[in-house]
Amino acid sequence: MQQPNRRNFFRTSLGSVGLTLWNAQEWNLLLAGDQVPRPKLPVAAVVTVYHVNAHADVIIGKIIEGWQQDGGPGPDLQLASLYTDQVPSKDISRGLAKKHGFPIFNTIEGAITLGSNEVAVAGVLSIGEHGAYPSTADTHQEMFPRRRFFDEIIATFRKYNKSVPVFSDKHLAYAWLDAKHMYDTARTLGIPFMAGSSVPTTWRLPPVELPIGSEITEVMMHGYGPLEAYGFHALEGMQCMVERRKGGETGVASVQAVKGDAIWQAEKDGRWSRELLNAIVGIGSATQRPELDPTAIFYLIEYRDGLKAAVAMRTGLNKPFLISARVRGQNEPVAINFALQQGKPYEHFAHQVRAIEHMIHTGAPAYPVERTLLTTGVLDSVMQSLAQGNKLLETPHLAVAYHPVDWPFAKGVPPPPRKVP
Repeated sequence: MQQPNRRNFFRTSLGSVGLTLWNAQEWNLLLAGDQVPRPKLPVAAVVTVYHVNAHADVIIGKIIEGWQQDGGPGPDLQLASLYTDQVPSKDISRGLAKKHGFPIFNTIEGAITLGSNEVAVAGVLSIGEHGAYPSTADTHQEMFPRRRFFDEIIATFRKYNKSVPVFSDKHLAYAWLDAKHMYDTARTLGIPFMAGSSVPTTWRLPPVELPIGSEITEVMMHGYGPLEAYGFHALEGMQCMVERRKGGETGVASVQAVKGDAIWQAEKDGRWSRELLNAIVGIGSATQRPELDPTAIFYLIEYRDGLKAAVAMRTGLNKPFLISARVRGQNEPVAINFALQQGKPYEHFAHQVRAIEHMIHTGAPAYPVERTLLTTGVLDSVMQSLAQGNKLLETPHLAVAYHPVDWPFAKGVPPPPRKVP
């Protein structure tokens, strides 16, 4: 068989759907419930596990059971197949398959081809989060099989000479080299590729979006939870803001994780600002020193263009994902809460699913995967720094340059949790 040009034959085949970015009018129609009808495109889901409140549940559940996961309206997608890497005792996928009539395959290839001799879906959602997997011995990073999932998806595309858009949940991989391999492969083959956290598309209080080209001079992000799993969400929340600075993103020059007295020494050295931390905490005085938990860890990041950023974790301040930034020309720091729905159906994931839906229908990623490539690399370096006694690590490999796009975040405020059947 004659080998076609890889870049050409690895384009998606979505009929007459145009490769256009989402526009504000389309988004407003969607929020108003007056979207122009379009077909429900079939997707395959490749997941580690599927139990209540796993990422598979709160993402795929919105495709099979509606935005509210209550049987109501949902995205213009249809779950055509499922692959589960593990089936724990609390698995719910088998019951959902019987209820909704989708097949479960024991291979990734089977899920993508629906057991046929062709790629039989319009998109693939790879969700490598949760499940019983080992961690690296030195850095304690969870070794979720995101690269293995990706490689098997690509092998199927190659075998059947067709590709479709791919979404990979959260950071691309626990190791930078795996993440770079995934990014380079998708780019070389021309495969529409998205990844990342639900934080960039969640509600913001106040509802602020910094204009592209803003002169951001310093930034701090507050996070909570496990240093890797939730530290990634904090990094993505920060990155979706700082990428909008004047000149666009150019990458990260160095990363260091510090704790204890080293946190306050870093402040004295001008590597982070107490004023920005106090803006997050809600302290009016720029000089007052907040009381941090003894286990607090700051991720100190210097970008290649000189921007200094910090992510404050384990602070004990009982604060959610919050960002504060100093913008040239403004007297007070900008402070924003990335607000989440604190319970089922975790609607902040619905806004991420809207972005996935857009890519599968148009073939155009809603926002650049380079954002997640960069945050993946920063997170890996953070974990390496911790393992090496809080060493400052130069990161020439993180010269990831890209320009941001305008993609809307959730409007209004998070609704209270509701009972989901």
